[in-house]
Amino acid sequence: MKKANYYITTPIYYVNDQPHIGHAYTTLACDVLARFKRLDGYNVLFATGTDEHGQKIQKSAQLSGLAPQDFTDKVSETFRELASVMNFSYDDFIRTTENRHVEACQFLWKKLEKNNQIYLGSYSGWYAIRDEAFYNDNEIKTLSNGQKIAPTGAEVHWVEEPSYFFRLSEWKDRLLKFYDENPNFLAPESRRNEVISFVKNGLQDLSVSRTSFTWGIQIPQDSKHVMYVWLDALTNYLTVAGYPNLSSPKFQQFWPADLHMVGKDIIRFHAVFWPAFLMAADLLPPKRVFAHGWWTNEGQKISKSLGNTINPLDLVQKFGVDQVRYFLLREVPFGQDGDFAVKSLIQRNNSDLANDFGNLVQRVSTMIYRECSKQIPQPETLQDQDLLIIKSATQLYSLLKKEYDQQAFHKGLEQTWNVVSQVNRYIDEQAPWNLKKVNKKRMETVLYTAAEAIRQIAILTQPIMPKSCNLILDQIGCKQNERTFKDLEISLKIGQNINSPIGIFPRIDTEDKKNDARR
Repeated sequence: MKKANYYITTPIYYVNDQPHIGHAYTTLACDVLARFKRLDGYNVLFATGTDEHGQKIQKSAQLSGLAPQDFTDKVSETFRELASVMNFSYDDFIRTTENRHVEACQFLWKKLEKNNQIYLGSYSGWYAIRDEAFYNDNEIKTLSNGQKIAPTGAEVHWVEEPSYFFRLSEWKDRLLKFYDENPNFLAPESRRNEVISFVKNGLQDLSVSRTSFTWGIQIPQDSKHVMYVWLDALTNYLTVAGYPNLSSPKFQQFWPADLHMVGKDIIRFHAVFWPAFLMAADLLPPKRVFAHGWWTNEGQKISKSLGNTINPLDLVQKFGVDQVRYFLLREVPFGQDGDFAVKSLIQRNNSDLANDFGNLVQRVSTMIYRECSKQIPQPETLQDQDLLIIKSATQLYSLLKKEYDQQAFHKGLEQTWNVVSQVNRYIDEQAPWNLKKVNKKRMETVLYTAAEAIRQIAILTQPIMPKSCNLILDQIGCKQNERTFKDLEISLKIGQNINSPIGIFPRIDTEDKKNDARR
């Protein structure tokens, strides 16, 4: 049977600063979905990368004493390091300074021009260099010191320069029709409502070129202009899919993208500008855009000025990569804002991972190792309580598939830990340590049942905690080539040797950890 395809993207990250917890959070969500889909038999394209053009980058490079390309080379590498440390399984790391991307952007520009969607004019208005975004008069707030700021808090400046414009004003009705016909295009619901309200209020033509700086992709046939950084950046999703070769197998397989994962601050670019650009170029929009919330740090907004930024590399070094991955997707309903607290991470690890899942694996595998000659035991006919445990584990697959397809990772993990708790209660009630004295065959049946449930839980939890779950599967004797979702129906092999039990999730000492995650 031909594999289904799945194309998922992170936003490409702006290289004016070092990676932080927000970058890790977005990419983690994509990584979990990519891993889940691969295990489910999909042909996956998972893309991330760096956004390297624009006035802000040019200024940052100047301040650092580096040429823009040298500056972006240096900072882009830190995002690759983040991906390595967080165990992200991307298939393509795109940089907007690559030749393939320049070609894609210029081809798209020519297509928009050909379709009479771009015209030359003059721009005057408010522009935020930090956001690389234009704002209307009614969005600007004037502070007591006379400084003018955008809704994001970024300072804005009045800009007047020649500019090419995209005819965004013509797309109001077509975008609203698109949202109506594709109710799953934008999530969560609060973001969908926000975008629809913005579009209903009317759209203005969008300035899509700049002449006041040079660090960007040149406009075809007009070297005085460089492309607006957001038109440049958004096109990366096409570049990765093989654009402008529309007939290539890669483009045919993967476009339109199945999911763009973004932070809530850039929803307008992805849900308004991007589908308009694509439809104006006779291309299909992505199938879905999901905008997640922001993290605060123990109740405070995270900012460099407050000195409370959270370094994900430090977190992994102190607490472990899978522990951090689990916490970020379990602690807060995905899509909402969340508050990061080290004490909460420690509590999640010690309660959910060490006490619940880790202890379950440890005591079941230890008893099998000691009491069953280090081999998966032969069960007797399974009783109702045994079958109930196996059924609960088996039903997890369909539950997780439903939740993850809606990006409800927290719900999927809640369902998973319900089953972990159920297996723990089963072990406590059956008490195999007592059965070994009076009914060894029943003890072996109970241990087999629990091990089989652990196998299924670990296979399904690989996308969240790949290293730890593979250690669990090693420990209970699950073969390396039997760990995909199609292998869920292959029960543990009777007589299979198991490894000497080890602690998978050690408890974290709660002392002196409060400030460990801060730079």
